[in-house]
Amino acid sequence: MEVLIQPLNRIIRVEPGANLLEALQAERVPMSYSCMAGRCGTCRCRLIDGEVLDGGREQQRPLDGEEGYVLACRTTITGPCTIEIPEPDDVVVHPARIVKATVTAIEDLTHDIKRLLLKPAKPVAFSPGQYVQLQFTPDHVRPYSMAALCTDGQFEFHVRLVAGGRVTGHIASELKAGDPVRVSGPLGSAYLRPKHAGPMLCVAGGTGLAPILSILRGAIAEGMPNPIHVYVAARSPRDVYGLDWLQQLHAEHPALAVHVVVASGADPRTQRSGLVTEAIEQDLGDLVGWRAYLCGSPPMVEAARLVARRKGVAASHVHADAFYTQGT
Repeated sequence: MEVLIQPLNRIIRVEPGANLLEALQAERVPMSYSCMAGRCGTCRCRLIDGEVLDGGREQQRPLDGEEGYVLACRTTITGPCTIEIPEPDDVVVHPARIVKATVTAIEDLTHDIKRLLLKPAKPVAFSPGQYVQLQFTPDHVRPYSMAALCTDGQFEFHVRLVAGGRVTGHIASELKAGDPVRVSGPLGSAYLRPKHAGPMLCVAGGTGLAPILSILRGAIAEGMPNPIHVYVAARSPRDVYGLDWLQQLHAEHPALAVHVVVASGADPRTQRSGLVTEAIEQDLGDLVGWRAYLCGSPPMVEAARLVARRKGVAASHVHADAFYTQGT
């Protein structure tokens, strides 16, 4: 049977029952992948028409994309169809792996956010904006996004403490320097696209700043001259953090503009009151040709995604990672 691959406008012939990712690899079609088990979302593509057997939907976070997206590694081809894959420039391959790491520092960033630094036993390649699964004990496992780059030689995570949270409670009260941590990954498809030449919109809610910092640091390391608008959303002034890092990044990248939006009690000298989506609506016009990176709580990510799409950002250029609190 025939499968039309867009935007390459290329037809490949496969046998019924073939795995989509394996078929793409056999035909040397460029496609990102990592875990090969439906967890990371890296091999996400879109079914334009036809029918496939999608075995990965239940494993993906609800906000990982719009309707029609499937995971190539978990998709079986059952008939002629048209598949839209990411642009070839977006393709990254960081095979998922498990490495041992050691806690080197735990620091306070705010009243309820800690900075966790780990030293891996072996280097782990990842793209800015991705995340990993951290296992502190068999009963304390949770995904966290990297704030640094893989070339830094250490992992940096920002952890918001949740009242009654099992994992965050362990980090706050029991974890200490020298403790071992198992790191699994990388995971996630909301990573920096370094060949994008247009403007970038980055929205960070709470500890969603961690992957946004990684993306910004990655853009600077790649020498990307793109105009970048960063919106930092917080509940109150005491929840805002990371401004020194953002100021340093602005010094290195003058086309970086930082906007701090606080829901209530904003300091009018440096912050704005209200919702981050309202600020984006007021500040930015047509966003055709932009890419958007959205990280934070599910309601904020979904609201920001709708604003970005309404202003012209293509669906395939909205890269979102919603943070969930279950099991924390």
